[in-house]
Amino acid sequence: MKRILIIGGSSGIGEAILNHQREEHECVNLSRSEPDNTDGIEHHEVDILKDDLPEFDSLDGLVYCPGSINLKPINSLHTSDLRDDFEINAVGAFRVIKHYIPALKKSDNGSIVLFGTVAATVGMSFHTSIASAKGAVESMSRSLAAELAPKIRVNCIAPSLTDTPMAEKLLRNEKQRKNGEERHPLSRVGTPEDFAKAVNYLLHQASWVTGQTIRLDGGLSTIH
Repeated sequence: MKRILIIGGSSGIGEAILNHQREEHECVNLSRSEPDNTDGIEHHEVDILKDDLPEFDSLDGLVYCPGSINLKPINSLHTSDLRDDFEINAVGAFRVIKHYIPALKKSDNGSIVLFGTVAATVGMSFHTSIASAKGAVESMSRSLAAELAPKIRVNCIAPSLTDTPMAEKLLRNEKQRKNGEERHPLSRVGTPEDFAKAVNYLLHQASWVTGQTIRLDGGLSTIH
């Protein structure tokens, strides 16, 4: 049984990952709110940008799930918007990873999984702030993969539109949902379970995969 640390496992993609991992592994969750089901997990109520991070002797995997969807035209964006997106997406990931590298180095197959976005590759209107922040995360994952090899693998998953509470404003009626589905070659939006399965692969099975960004986006970034 491995010990997996999940940051942001109380809702959305993070919750699906936590539920998937807890079936076979020891899970620790750090988030500002408690997951609905805490059976069999160790939960710490933590604001990862402000609070002291708990100490763990050893870890086999780390998944950083916090993110944001801040879609505005540039004339409506403020410097504070850009700063906030960088804080939760890039600075938070940096802070957590730096803190837990010693624990991850004790594993025989340490693995870190981060989250980018399809908008870091595909130019999308109104995505300037989040695409910039997630582009930084994707670059961070490649740099860390080089620095931490061969002891720790680092990979990134780049989602497109996914049916989560964070995206509910983009899927709030049938017309919006249909438009979102039709934008993707596979004719649907993502589900949290799609990402839980991909994370499981990167954590436990992809022993010769590092420095990669997996475009889990229904074909949006590559098929036209």
